[in-house]
Amino acid sequence: MAKKRRNQNVRSVSSTRITKRRIITYGILAAVISAIGFASYKSMIPTNGVAPVFGMPNNHFVKAQYSPRSGYTWVSMSSGSTKGIKNTGGGGATINPTYVFNKGGLQSMHVINDDYETHSTHNFNIDELNIHSKDLSFSESQTMTFVADKPGTFAYYCTIHPEMKGQITIE
Repeated sequence: MAKKRRNQNVRSVSSTRITKRRIITYGILAAVISAIGFASYKSMIPTNGVAPVFGMPNNHFVKAQYSPRSGYTWVSMSSGSTKGIKNTGGGGATINPTYVFNKGGLQSMHVINDDYETHSTHNFNIDELNIHSKDLSFSESQTMTFVADKPGTFAYYCTIHPEMKGQITIE
């Protein structure tokens, strides 16, 4: 009977032994968790910042469009009564809208290329706030989160189509 117990103890000790396979598994797991943590940390840093900002941004959706009547334009996807859009005159889409933000607020601009007519490439830029999107092909989108930290009125525009422009005012 003592011999049987001794074998059971040997098995339990050998099953908790650190093997090469376990070390590799733990290493891969640690690398994946570290990568997720790093990506999460980087995603909290606004475009015009250097440190993460904890909080929910105000979301603004704008799409690039072309119509034979109005040409290339930015179109707000929010109704006219949405906070942050100025002088819209009521509900519906607003062409080349003016946005008004409170100073210090965290803002997200969701830019969508919805240029079905010409399938043209567009980008979104606000130089003074260091906000620049990549060139977006048809149906691509990009979100830029930033802190509205400089009071004033700033132009947003597309470098490819200069007629696509609007203003952002930070009060």
